[in-house]
Amino acid sequence: MTLDTLSFDLASIQAAYRNGASVRSVIAEAMRRCAADGHHAFIHRLTETETEPYLARLDGLPPDSLPLYGVPFAVKDNIDLAQVPTTAGCPEFAFTPASSAHLVERLIQAGAVPIGKTNLDQFATGLNGTRSPYGACRNAFDASFISGGSSSGSAVAVAKGWVSFSLGTDTAGSGRVPAAFNNLVGLKPTLGLLSATGVVPACRSVDTVSIFALTAADAQAVLGVTASFDEADAFSRRAQPFGVDFSAGAFRFGVPRQQDLAFFGNAAAEALFGASVARLQALGGTPVEVDLTPFLQAARLLYDGPWVAERYVAIKAFIDAHPDAVFPPVRTIIEGGRTKSAADAFAAMYQLRALKRVCDAVWQQVDCLVTPTAGTIYRISEMQADPIRLNSNLGYYTNFMNLLDYSAVAVPAGFMAEGEAAGLPWGITLAAPAFKDVPLLRLADRFHRLQPLMLGATAEPLSHTPALDAKPIEGLSPGTVRVAVCGAHLSGLPLNPQLTSRGGRLLETVWSAPIYRFYDLAGGPVKRPGMVQVNEGGVAVEMEVWELPASEFGSFVAGIPSPLGIGKVRLMDGTEVPGFVCEAIALGQGATDISHWGSWRKWLSATH
Repeated sequence: MTLDTLSFDLASIQAAYRNGASVRSVIAEAMRRCAADGHHAFIHRLTETETEPYLARLDGLPPDSLPLYGVPFAVKDNIDLAQVPTTAGCPEFAFTPASSAHLVERLIQAGAVPIGKTNLDQFATGLNGTRSPYGACRNAFDASFISGGSSSGSAVAVAKGWVSFSLGTDTAGSGRVPAAFNNLVGLKPTLGLLSATGVVPACRSVDTVSIFALTAADAQAVLGVTASFDEADAFSRRAQPFGVDFSAGAFRFGVPRQQDLAFFGNAAAEALFGASVARLQALGGTPVEVDLTPFLQAARLLYDGPWVAERYVAIKAFIDAHPDAVFPPVRTIIEGGRTKSAADAFAAMYQLRALKRVCDAVWQQVDCLVTPTAGTIYRISEMQADPIRLNSNLGYYTNFMNLLDYSAVAVPAGFMAEGEAAGLPWGITLAAPAFKDVPLLRLADRFHRLQPLMLGATAEPLSHTPALDAKPIEGLSPGTVRVAVCGAHLSGLPLNPQLTSRGGRLLETVWSAPIYRFYDLAGGPVKRPGMVQVNEGGVAVEMEVWELPASEFGSFVAGIPSPLGIGKVRLMDGTEVPGFVCEAIALGQGATDISHWGSWRKWLSATH
């Protein structure tokens, strides 16, 4: 393979280095590709002189010494890169930072090489990519259509195969809508999981840096490098265990009611959403209808409420002094924040808190929520003719996500088959509570790979890339405990709610090793069995293995009455997991030996 045909997904880049490619030749190829930018994706492309320090630090290092060794990436131009102007899409606002943003520096330390700063809707205000004095960013598949925004150039640069991944930002959907329109994975991480030090804010309390990648595996690799607590960022949060992993096996996913879905006349997008729901079912998911009304009510607060005042605060001195330097649609939105009062802010905060309580109740019914990423797409000319209304349509499914503190992943869902946008990509978004980023990426990868798609707008098949594996990521752990149950805690039996109410998830039905005697214990009112390990004459017992958040395990164990307790239970395959065991003293207290049944369910059926 020659470098001009090299796919820039991480696995291909790493393979090229293992096969002898030099880092300078790979980065030179990335720079060559970016120079062909006819889509207004870049505001500033680094010169050879500017890239040299990043290459020099890799000289003499083996490719396997750093997780992102020699990987080219792009940075949205509201995120600082040392000694390169940060414009936020406004030349008059530009300044040159002495140091890179915290997470950009982490990427560089991991071996990644920045190639350039990308175009955006000015001051990250917009979801369409046309609000830039550097030119309306053009869709990677059809230059007459919008790229999505505000992280427009970041998405196009990855989709065209010019860089391996890119950084965007996401306040109202800017890290998801461009992913959907350019056949990419777009990770909108949990708020605060990625540092915002060195990022020009839009709405600081609900901003997050986002990641665009060709695959979910690549997005996770970048997340693993960038997710870290930053003491200098007042909004930074330490990663929390993501708990039960719903990405494999059976899961429940929320689907908006039919009356809540909006495709703005795009029948092809509607058909793709229906196919996406069926695809999730094929993966083992069970759809659960969800009333989207409170989510949409929360979404309206982002622009109709006082949160626009945050946009004004972010650039107050500049916009007051240079109003004509700001694009008219952007100026209209940001200047609207001038009139919001503290009373307005508190009233909206109270309303949002009440709506979040209602919306969060959905997580008692489902593991994740699926929506279209955007209901439709528009031509650049259409967007420029009606910039406020059409942009608002693009945020229908995205504006509520950060206000409600959810994690989300946009994932490709096929290409539209009819209408004006025929041949263009479209996507869905999978969402879950905060810190569920890893399970969402794993599910997104499974969904993505059910389709015969190419990587971005390149000719490289997705099937040629490795699937995302379940290896642990440092700092992003599940924080769960497995527990084996054999009696009243089994699915559908009286004490099973003690597991499900704590967020427990059934993993599998198994058999113990044949080293136990099985008893129906005396007492009640809830009948329970007991397993006692023996040296000989043991039998195998049918069990279920559940997964519980570690934070809930202590309260679960505290409720177990004597003579039962939690110990190590050996399974038929030789593994050991925490599970119910019984003290031998119970055998002299009226217990009935039911070992020949080997199953609490069978014993109950035979005696009731």
